[in-house]
Amino acid sequence: MQYHILSFFLGFLLDLFLGDPHHWPHPVRLIGNLIRVLEKALLEKADIKKDTDKLKRGIVLAVIVPGITAAATALLLLGAYRIHPVMGIVVETIMTYQLLAVKCLKVESMKVYRCLKDRQSEAAREAVSMIVGRDTAALDEEGIAKAAIETVAENASDGVIAPMLYTALGGPVLGFFYKAVNTMDSMVGYKNEKYLYFGRAAAKLDDFVNFIPARISAYLMIAAAFGGGKCFSGKNACYIYKRDRRQHASPNSAQTESVCAGALGIQLAGDASYFGKLVKKPYIGDALRKVEYEDIRRVNRLMYLTAWLGEVTCLLLMVVSYLIFGRM
Repeated sequence: MQYHILSFFLGFLLDLFLGDPHHWPHPVRLIGNLIRVLEKALLEKADIKKDTDKLKRGIVLAVIVPGITAAATALLLLGAYRIHPVMGIVVETIMTYQLLAVKCLKVESMKVYRCLKDRQSEAAREAVSMIVGRDTAALDEEGIAKAAIETVAENASDGVIAPMLYTALGGPVLGFFYKAVNTMDSMVGYKNEKYLYFGRAAAKLDDFVNFIPARISAYLMIAAAFGGGKCFSGKNACYIYKRDRRQHASPNSAQTESVCAGALGIQLAGDASYFGKLVKKPYIGDALRKVEYEDIRRVNRLMYLTAWLGEVTCLLLMVVSYLIFGRM
């Protein structure tokens, strides 16, 4: 247990310092490759026509991908600890680091910030297209900034707090199980002609595993807004969260997004285009002022505060658990 606590903290620090350099290998890319291979075998090569068959094969995908990912993680971790505890700590630390996306979120969103600050709209549009799933060609500067803000706000849960909670609870094995589910949803969990049935199991599983973490993330972000200084309103964050947390088709996506909108006093969400199709969405938050590119920097600060609150809370609970149960 003490090795797990140490690795958990060191992995968090590594993420803050290193982020996700593009030229470094990453397990999520391997998970993505596995999903593509299975998708080709289960859906494309089989040339399935019936919706019920697509649904069944999507369930197979949703079982195999997290299962293989968790099993491979467990084997690597167990092998490392059997070689030597120090080797185990090193491997678990690296795995924990690879599960988190604090610095990566900041780095990618701040590329958008710098382009907007330099009035390079096309470059900003290209930069934001790398981190969002919507169409970006028609976005103006305010729309570009909103897209970046929404991505950081939403991924404060999906990319930071949720994997952090699962890793604290079950180590990298459970952490990578979650990551596999989340990666599946991001790749096949779309409501379009191709994935409506095949990706449904992955999308529903992602909704399930994110249900509690999304709400914990929201409350941590509210706490961060109260303690984050004058640029945030904790009171308004709490108010908008209670009012708008269900203003999304997903049961989880609006949780942290509503907190962010309230904390910054801006309006997020609204209609967006995906794969050339306009999707009608309600607004989240009140337009107390216009969205500006400086809000990208502010939302990153809010995300970092939320991450630190999550990390400290998890560490405290893990230490208390070890002191009570670990020595029995």
